[in-house]
Amino acid sequence: MTARDLSRTASEMTVLKSFIVKCTNVLHSGLVAACAGLMALGALGGCDRLPGKPASAERWTAATDVTDFSRLYAQNCSGCHGADGRLGAARPLNDSLYLALVGEDALREVIARGRPGTSMPAFAQAAGGSLTDRQIDILVKEMRVRWARPEEFKNVAVPPYSVYGATALGSGPGNAQRGAATYTTYCAHCHGANGDGGAKGGSVTDPAYLALVSDQALRTAVIAGRLDLGKPDWRANLPGRPMSSQDIADVVAWLVSHRETGQAAQQK
Repeated sequence: MTARDLSRTASEMTVLKSFIVKCTNVLHSGLVAACAGLMALGALGGCDRLPGKPASAERWTAATDVTDFSRLYAQNCSGCHGADGRLGAARPLNDSLYLALVGEDALREVIARGRPGTSMPAFAQAAGGSLTDRQIDILVKEMRVRWARPEEFKNVAVPPYSVYGATALGSGPGNAQRGAATYTTYCAHCHGANGDGGAKGGSVTDPAYLALVSDQALRTAVIAGRLDLGKPDWRANLPGRPMSSQDIADVVAWLVSHRETGQAAQQK
């Protein structure tokens, strides 16, 4: 190779090197511009606007962070109490009379602690459940906001929710013998003469049924009825003759006596 060829090759290399530098600068500028554009889009629309980013409602949420009533109710209550608080296997919660009867504190206690010996579990974390105190407060508050109608009961003397409340107001303890007569007067026309089922209602003395319900659940059923099943409340069993607080205590005592008789028979 001659000196002239070497000189031309060196010149070509210089031109090529300059071209590569220019291309690199242009590419770098393009990348910077692209990145700047993405940053601008992010600043304007936020990360939620990026393709493939799930919407807030679609993102995973820890169970203890759920604060939406509909979701809390659907996941923890609807299986027993019905999708809208009605027509479930257990007592309807979408019942203004029941909510007027039970009171806010008692409702919170039932949700948190459950009913030992029945199918109602405890939901509070402190009692082995999965709900935080805040989540239980949301359930209680929203049930009352959505389903309670306190104006309907302003002039109604609703009996005390618990037997302890009734006793404090002067009602005597329930008596099963008196309860048998009370049952005949107020209940037999639906549930049969002996409580084993009639034309309008099922058995209320079946040991299997009584084993699943607490004394309080029986009292609640006598007072509030079951609107979704057509069972009247304490005012409507006998037209014009509502049950007294003593009547309620007595008929519950009579029902409980059948639970105890059934348990004794099973043990034999």
